[in-house]
Amino acid sequence: MNTVTIVLLSILAVLVIAVIVLYFLGKKAQKRQSEQQAQIDANKQTVSMLIIDKKRMKMKESGLPQMVIDQTPKMLRRSKLPIVKAKVGPQVMSLVCDEKIFESVPVKKEVKAVVSGIYITDVKGLHGAIQKAPAKKKGWFKRTLEKAQERAGAKPIK
Repeated sequence: MNTVTIVLLSILAVLVIAVIVLYFLGKKAQKRQSEQQAQIDANKQTVSMLIIDKKRMKMKESGLPQMVIDQTPKMLRRSKLPIVKAKVGPQVMSLVCDEKIFESVPVKKEVKAVVSGIYITDVKGLHGAIQKAPAKKKGWFKRTLEKAQERAGAKPIK
């Protein structure tokens, strides 16, 4: 056999093994995530709160309880989390917000939030509707690309 063929077959074997390992790790992670979501849904409750501030912060700077920081994996401690500082009743608390709803959380407004422990999963306006966050301004490249696509007929003109 040719040496090039042997090298290509060994690379192919390593790639196949890597794909199989990633498949099983993905199934395991998906199962764990669905169990966590079921636990969050079981413990959720609706609370009225005044949102004071919201930021993306590292865990150590966030003001979360030390027990929570100790239980998180070391790799996750360095990443930034969406933290919401809110007044729940007479108490000011730091809560972790869901990444999907973080942009829609209004600051300096009273809201009804669905909370599971220290995790905010949903927010509804208490007095009136919650305003959507303004759309981000498109960059020069994105605008030019969309214009070119409209001219070529790839996208319908608005």
